[in-house]
Amino acid sequence: MPIQILPARLANQIAAGEVVERPASVIKELIENSLDAGASRIDIEVDKGGHKRILIRDDGCGIPEAELKLALSRHATSKISSLDDLERILSLGFRGEALASISAVARLTISSKPAAQAQGWQARAEGRDMDVSMAPVAHPDGTSVEVLDLFFNTPARRKFLRTEKTEFTHIDEVVRRIALSRFDVAFSLRHNGKMLRQYPRATHAQAQAKRVGLVCGNNIMTSMLNVQSEMESLHLTGWLCTDAQPTNDTQYFYVNGRMMRDKLINHAIRQAFEDWLPTDTHPAFVLYLKLDASEVDVNVHPAKHEVRFHQSRLVHDFIYQALRDMLVQVGTQEGAGHPQVTPATANEPRHNYIQPLQPRITEQPRSYATARSAERRPSAVAVNAYQHLLSQEQHNTAPEIPCMLVQQRYLLSEWQERCWLVAVHKLQRHKLLTKLQSDIQQPLLMPVSLGVDKTMQLQYQTLAESLQTLGLDLQLVRDKLILRQVPAGLRHLNWSAILPQLLICEESELSHTLVNAAAPPHQDYDRAQAYALWHWFVGLEEWQQQLRQMGQALPQNWLENYAN
Repeated sequence: MPIQILPARLANQIAAGEVVERPASVIKELIENSLDAGASRIDIEVDKGGHKRILIRDDGCGIPEAELKLALSRHATSKISSLDDLERILSLGFRGEALASISAVARLTISSKPAAQAQGWQARAEGRDMDVSMAPVAHPDGTSVEVLDLFFNTPARRKFLRTEKTEFTHIDEVVRRIALSRFDVAFSLRHNGKMLRQYPRATHAQAQAKRVGLVCGNNIMTSMLNVQSEMESLHLTGWLCTDAQPTNDTQYFYVNGRMMRDKLINHAIRQAFEDWLPTDTHPAFVLYLKLDASEVDVNVHPAKHEVRFHQSRLVHDFIYQALRDMLVQVGTQEGAGHPQVTPATANEPRHNYIQPLQPRITEQPRSYATARSAERRPSAVAVNAYQHLLSQEQHNTAPEIPCMLVQQRYLLSEWQERCWLVAVHKLQRHKLLTKLQSDIQQPLLMPVSLGVDKTMQLQYQTLAESLQTLGLDLQLVRDKLILRQVPAGLRHLNWSAILPQLLICEESELSHTLVNAAAPPHQDYDRAQAYALWHWFVGLEEWQQQLRQMGQALPQNWLENYAN
């Protein structure tokens, strides 16, 4: 067969195979068009699970008469016009394939009237010949799109449609997902003439939480926590449920307002919940990630379900650390209510989610986030020193010692023919004090940002030199204090909670305040944590001498004070 240009009808049907999978995908594309048109209300009507009829009505800007016929042509769009636009996509749609693809496999009617146009106009197209007929029509400001007899001209595709109930379930889920992405838009959904879903506009936080409850269930909302995390150009907000769910159907993630099912994002969330949820259970969340549009490529999937981040590792670690910090905080507050995810057991993120992206060929200067990421990369000397420190700690072990954890805060142990009752938090404090003596710093996975008023800024300037001696790399940027590096081995601590306490204490009390904040007397420990601390302590060579030489020496009879 010779090489030839495909007929327009065949090319559109091939494209339809990528864009139009089922009635739900038609509705997704049409609602996204309505949102891009600036609609504040979108009404969806469906008959027979979308097999027979789909109607989407909005109050957006409308399509002028001169452009209405062109709108049904393939690759016709008002959303991008150059390669530069493709590098920074802000709209939900941009390929100009949806209407042409739908009209290739269905009977499509589009009616529209811009506010500045006196008369509404209607365009009709059917799949076989794809000829578009135009006629005037009475229509309010906005656009209506009606799709009849989906796949009427492609019987093989029609046979793959499921039952009316199954197809409507997919439609309902699409509307739910989009309703969570745009609180400023009202949505309604009718099926076979019956109103089933109504989501009023939600212009304030309480109304937004109510809409999340309508979509996810009020029972889940009772255990939802607000997420607010920011790092340079990355912003993560939304709701996170800390209770285990039997299914994964309450997981909604959005990147710049676009709903996503992305491998990198899912990996970061799953890893953050390690050791928190029981096996075979799932987290529930509604999360929104915002970043510069030039840092994300949405043109990688026909249905736009996946994206590529130009700094994938940075995004992965940001999501992981933001969620992990919240779980650590909740675990510390709630104690035995959940599996222990305390700072001492926080995991490092693993990056086996996806192959790194190839660097873009561009003459533009590196972004600020890229420059800061490279700036924070530790030198080879620092890496070697840190690895040496870890290897020393790993070899600093002691023989097996009979132990028993009492009330999650004390260890009853037999050692050197004596019986000891030791407060575990004192072991933890001693280990922290030991690490503070090291000159090795370790960069945080994500810098910690703390808003400071004028009084706290003056206090920081007074303590700046001592904080640096303590091993904290702090910078005052406008009205925020940014912590980028900490003493090696202490990256897991909740620095967002510790920093404010350091800024209000006396200079001579910095070390004492830090260890008290990191290891309070009321903190509970699990058996593995307590045993590890005890084995570390008794494995120290000449530990009594080391205690005497520390700046804030503990008494030699520290253990004897708790002896039986």
